[in-house]
Amino acid sequence: MNPTISVVILTYNERLHIRRCIARVRPIATGIFVVDCHSTDGTQAIARELGATVVEHDWPGLYAVQFNWALDNLPLSGDWVLRLDADEYLDENALRDLPRFLAEQPDEVGGVTLRLGRIFLGREMRHGLGTIRLLRLFRHGRGRCEGKLMDEHLAVSGRIVDFAGTFFDHNLNDLSWWTRKHDGYALREAVDLLLANDATTKKQFYRRLPLFWRAAVYFAYRYILRLGFLDGREGFLWHFLQGWWYRTLVDAKLLELRRLHCGGWVDETHSALRDYLATKGISLPAAF
Repeated sequence: MNPTISVVILTYNERLHIRRCIARVRPIATGIFVVDCHSTDGTQAIARELGATVVEHDWPGLYAVQFNWALDNLPLSGDWVLRLDADEYLDENALRDLPRFLAEQPDEVGGVTLRLGRIFLGREMRHGLGTIRLLRLFRHGRGRCEGKLMDEHLAVSGRIVDFAGTFFDHNLNDLSWWTRKHDGYALREAVDLLLANDATTKKQFYRRLPLFWRAAVYFAYRYILRLGFLDGREGFLWHFLQGWWYRTLVDAKLLELRRLHCGGWVDETHSALRDYLATKGISLPAAF
């Protein structure tokens, strides 16, 4: 007997993606739950048309809080919970093999990682970053989303295993949308760099490198040493924008935050920083 899978998708104005996301995962999903933050573009209607359960919930200022609210309040009935963003979808191999793979896992396995694939301007980025695996699937009741501003990870109880299938991040919006979105990401990541003390070894090494210079080195590493140039014009734009421009923007915002901090703007409880981020629609996690 195949295990059952509940899919949770957080949305806001995802008309461009939601049909693809739901249609792709529906063959293996027991239930699809869309937690929508009052979209105005018809996202909810499309999701309901495809059989998803749609629940409206105000944005709490942090992805992890919204996702954990979904875990606590939705009638999830599956043995497993799959977290997807609206602009993501499972590839054909994953759809075919995942149910059998899950059925073979002993109870001690609490989470499953999948390979992340990225498609940018219609082309899959095959070079520059190596294989990236993310934990997106966990046993119902044994996972929570960590309260971070960026790179929200799932924390699960039990052993974590790797699944050979891929899920793709394939956003269909234009570059203007992409740059606006990453401007917001840059502020979040700058705050993480300013305050976080639990970074991975790689992040700790990166944080010790000089501002701005490290962004250029990172681009050269991805585009030249990791052969990112093999992905053509789209690859150049991807590695330049995501590897150099974005990292430079993060450093610029970090420099700005540090100057404000030196002027007494961030106190011991970070209350001023919390107030500032609130004006940007961002909630600082309680852990900071």
